Amino acid sequence: MTEIETTQSGQSISNASRENHFTQTLLTPSEVAEAGKLLQKLLGGLESAILGQGELLEMVVTGLLSRGHILLEGLPGLGKTEIVKSLSKLLGLEFRRIQFTPDLLPSDILGTPILEDHSSGRNLVFHRGPIFANLVLADEINRATPKTQSALLEAMSETRVTVMGESHQLPLPFFVLATQNPIELEGTYPLPEAQLDRFLFKVDVQNISSETLEEIVLTRKHGIAPKLDEALNHSELNKLFDLADRIHLPKAVGNYIARIVSGTHPSSPSSSEEVRRFVRFGASPRAAIALSAASRSAALLSGKPNVGFEEVRGVAYCVLNHRLLLDYQARLEGCTRRTVIEHILENIPEVSREIPPDVKM
Repeated sequence: MTEIETTQSGQSISNASRENHFTQTLLTPSEVAEAGKLLQKLLGGLESAILGQGELLEMVVTGLLSRGHILLEGLPGLGKTEIVKSLSKLLGLEFRRIQFTPDLLPSDILGTPILEDHSSGRNLVFHRGPIFANLVLADEINRATPKTQSALLEAMSETRVTVMGESHQLPLPFFVLATQNPIELEGTYPLPEAQLDRFLFKVDVQNISSETLEEIVLTRKHGIAPKLDEALNHSELNKLFDLADRIHLPKAVGNYIARIVSGTHPSSPSSSEEVRRFVRFGASPRAAIALSAASRSAALLSGKPNVGFEEVRGVAYCVLNHRLLLDYQARLEGCTRRTVIEHILENIPEVSREIPPDVKM
């Protein structure tokens, strides 16, 4: 039997496929150009539906290419739900929305066996819940109880669910895009670190400019987005996944990623004074895997066949900001995760060893 491993996003791959992946050649200019056309078509569709959020949409597409789950955090009315709905229409994926509330049960998400009458007698038949879709919107995920939140853990990690000892495979590709509101936290249940770590990205949804607001008021009656047609079919999406996997990650960039993640730990010899003062727990090895996968996708989105240091810095905040646990000292001094991550990126050099003067010349 072929041994099976799982990727960062939980997608299963065999050892043979893994070896083939690492022996593939670099992308050709024509392949990079083809990927660029497909991605611009997807981004163009999203930008026509969601105005004034170009950087946010690029991060969502980068997370999608990395086959990871995304947590969107922002105030109500900023278009978090509309982003996910628009993405499902543009990709032609099966979409389900789950509104998380305190009375939501795990069976409401996963499904439940129901006793049914058949000609052969009564049998328990499993009825699938809304988790069985390609794109699942977990709306206001922090309003459900921890027991219900944990129902997503196996699905996000293994792309399957287990009910009464029986496992059921989820459709591929499988993405969870969750939203949460940073205010009105009374009666909510913060996601535990173990579940936060399953999200590839945590993206902060910012407010939009007055110019964008004016455009929405003048062009969108009742705020309704334009009708969207399918931009990519299933085979084109799979091709983009394959191309992203083939983006070259140079050894120097891999070393840079490793030093960034190591630098988030206060116990690490390479950590800075600020990290030792303000960080209680640093990022896990899963963060390094996520950072490399997201950097590959960012490079493909930028039209490059290989990952550069700038791609790593570009996705570092979204990868790390939900994986750092700050100490009370940080709260007392007004230090945020963004501040810590920016400090880490500023203080960790791209190359681990200084280039000798004679080589510089």
